Amino acid sequence: MKLESQILSARWIVPVTSEPIHGGWVEIDDGQVVAFGSGPAPRSAKDLGDIAVLPGLVNAHTHLEFSDCSEMVGFPGISLPEWIGQVVRTRRATAEPGRSDAIERGIRECARTGTCLIGEISTPPCNYPSQLDTVDLISFAEVLGLSSERGRERLDVAKAHLGLNACTGVSPHAPYSTSQETLEACLQLAHAKHRSLAMHVAESPHERELLERGVGPFAEALKLMGVWRDDLFPWPKNPFLWLIEQLARAPRSLVIHANDLNEAEIVKLAEYPHMTVVYCPRTHHFFQYESHPVAKMLSHGVRVALGTDSRASNPDLNLWSEAQFLWQHRSDLVPESVLRMATWSGSEALGRDDLGCIRPGALAKLGFVRSTASTEQELFCDFATHDYTPLGDLLC
Repeated sequence: MKLESQILSARWIVPVTSEPIHGGWVEIDDGQVVAFGSGPAPRSAKDLGDIAVLPGLVNAHTHLEFSDCSEMVGFPGISLPEWIGQVVRTRRATAEPGRSDAIERGIRECARTGTCLIGEISTPPCNYPSQLDTVDLISFAEVLGLSSERGRERLDVAKAHLGLNACTGVSPHAPYSTSQETLEACLQLAHAKHRSLAMHVAESPHERELLERGVGPFAEALKLMGVWRDDLFPWPKNPFLWLIEQLARAPRSLVIHANDLNEAEIVKLAEYPHMTVVYCPRTHHFFQYESHPVAKMLSHGVRVALGTDSRASNPDLNLWSEAQFLWQHRSDLVPESVLRMATWSGSEALGRDDLGCIRPGALAKLGFVRSTASTEQELFCDFATHDYTPLGDLLC
């Protein structure tokens, strides 16, 4: 059924892909933006008053199956290898019906806090709600295994997952959990099916220690788990430079976390405009890592999007809280760039040019923040302290 056309006016319209408009309007027809502008609306408009209208938020990386965690796993500052061990034990204790319930709970939380598009790492087979309502989902099938047998087993499951619908991708988990043989198979699958690929990369200095020297806490953890292979580690010289070049072979690649990339690796990443770093600020803070090189990435022209990781490392799945964390703690970042990371950059990363912005042809999945600001500086101060709410809540 065709929806009625309407024009909404507000103190601010924030398209993201163009400058914020003070005293603007947006026209919506059949669920799409058809026009927007400044000054008087072209015809009768519903005045929403002292708010800023923004596009829907994009959570470019999360693990919904942990959405039933009542608190984060481990403790602030826990090492990544130790945390992963605790997460694995948590996952093993969760039956399939419980995982399905957690996934639905996570989707509803994302929708309630204004996310309209999710980049989800899944462990297939898994069940998603048949009606996702206001949220679109790109599901990346996780593939891991240091043995050839385990890698082939998970790859077969991923192939079946990709066959379900077009909104799927593949995710070789991480360098410490996925052999180069299995990574190559994932790259070939992404290329053959023309799907996106996501991989956790440079999460912690311990990962670099493993790849460059074959020692450290990751090596010890893999030995304790009984999956260590002497022929897999260390990797050849400059492992992250090599890995970035490999991931660039996919039609579209998401480099998840990238907490520990150095400048040479960031410069290499900037050579590939179809690659995106997904930064999860509050998860990064939970592990108490050194300052994330996001400012350096942006200065080199690397696209950066935001994600929440999961409730195993984050208090909630509110993507706006990730942006607010940066507005409140990273004064070295241009405020507008943070908003772009929370919206349009995530849409680009996930291959959706109809979300994350306000422009003709985009879906009218919008939200608002209350604001009486008269300048852009005041507006972003309001963003740093005021909640983001789906626009439908105001119109009801």
